[in-house]
Amino acid sequence: MLNKFKSVVRKFLRFIDNNRPDSDRISRIAQQVDTSATSKATQILLLLQYQALKREKLSLPTFEDVEFRAFSQNGEDGILHLLFSILGTTNRRCIEIGVGSGTECNTANLIVNHGWEGLMFDGNSKAIKSGQEFYQRCRDTCVWPPQLINTWITADNINDLITQYGFSGEIDLLSIDIDGVDYWIWKAITRVQPRVVVVEYQDIWGGDRAVTVPYSDNFQAEFGQYGPNYAGASLAAFAKLAKTKGYRLVGVQRYGFNAFFVKNDLGLEYFPEIAVSDCFSHPKVQHGIAHRLPLVQDAQWIDV
Repeated sequence: MLNKFKSVVRKFLRFIDNNRPDSDRISRIAQQVDTSATSKATQILLLLQYQALKREKLSLPTFEDVEFRAFSQNGEDGILHLLFSILGTTNRRCIEIGVGSGTECNTANLIVNHGWEGLMFDGNSKAIKSGQEFYQRCRDTCVWPPQLINTWITADNINDLITQYGFSGEIDLLSIDIDGVDYWIWKAITRVQPRVVVVEYQDIWGGDRAVTVPYSDNFQAEFGQYGPNYAGASLAAFAKLAKTKGYRLVGVQRYGFNAFFVKNDLGLEYFPEIAVSDCFSHPKVQHGIAHRLPLVQDAQWIDV
């Protein structure tokens, strides 16, 4: 058995040595990632290929090329995998606000397949209980599951909650998706300094207006067929807030509602800043601007 294992390892190493980095091949590998038992191994292979591109000073694939879903809603898992493969990690700690059950979100893949330490918040008690049961059963997390906390997040309590559950200072990732006062929650957070931030933004505004819903502790979103119409903040608003906190916009997920920000002193040569106006080309986004925005554009929005 040991000899067979050594043979497999040697073949794998020969494969890496004999194959120079290739963006097309990486894209094909990324598209094969799933939630099966092979997912972790495939992601390790991708990591090695990304690092080889970096080592050889070759161009990185685009976010759209590397999207895959292991646990994320769409292709966010693949984008985060690329980001951290190139940027590296410090303590592999992550916080996510608005996780539902924590099994379809932006941090679950990092926790399950890469051993990250997670702190997750959601206001739905049944969802949190379901997530706690999942992570307690999962062979990769049962020894040290993430903290899933059922609480209603406000701008006043978020910092105390972060500290209460043992997080402070630099962390690798913060993700916010509460379909509400997301802008105000990120603005309020000071107890941690994430290296990468993911936020869900309100794509129906396009790239021109920097607006957000007004703050309320008990804000309730208004939903339509394609998600919340009256909720959140525009990408331009988040980009302005990011600049005040020392971050730059480096890309969005292809459907145009999750944005990725990186600290300004980190990986600029690999992930340069992109313009807000470049993030609204997908037909879904164009449909939202044309048909969803008129439903709520006269509601109360605050320019920031």
